Amino acid sequence: MSIVTIRNVEFLNNPAKFSDAYRFRVTFDCIAHLQDDLEWRLIYVSSPGNEDLDQELDDCLVGPVPMGVNSFEFEGSPPDPSKIPKEDVLGVAALILTGSYKDQEFVRVGYYQNTEYDNEEMKETPPEKIMFERLVRDISSKPRVTRFQIKWDVAPPTTGRAAAGAATSAAVPSANDLDTDDSSPAPNGTAP
Repeated sequence: MSIVTIRNVEFLNNPAKFSDAYRFRVTFDCIAHLQDDLEWRLIYVSSPGNEDLDQELDDCLVGPVPMGVNSFEFEGSPPDPSKIPKEDVLGVAALILTGSYKDQEFVRVGYYQNTEYDNEEMKETPPEKIMFERLVRDISSKPRVTRFQIKWDVAPPTTGRAAAGAATSAAVPSANDLDTDDSSPAPNGTAP
């Protein structure tokens, strides 16, 4: 059982210009007091076949984390265009939000991002040289959520209050629960 469960990830600026920062709010449940902070990372994957081209856009520590529903806003830098192969700029890329506790990844929320020009003429006939200032991104609303079993340093509470909280959380699924994979293989960082 996971001590922390994501309830929702809400992008606050979507769609946006390709060069805009990513701004979003993460809401999660915590069913026990944690000794350490949670680490959240935002990763842009332009070329799924080449992990060396992944860009970590930002990371943040959240803590102390009390029991109950918690929320925080996260802002991540846009990807560095010079690190994206020209053939991978337009079209679909992946955006991955990971959550870790004590260097153990417990959740990965992956989104597809479509990047295109801001007008029909340029969409139909893209210029030879990419004009980044004219690109817009649109992040899909259906994430792929993968959960990993980790060793938490606390046990989930066994009181009636915690059980009721867990039941309430399960009974109110978020959009993030629509497409889930609860497997627990080691994360590889290449697929959303």
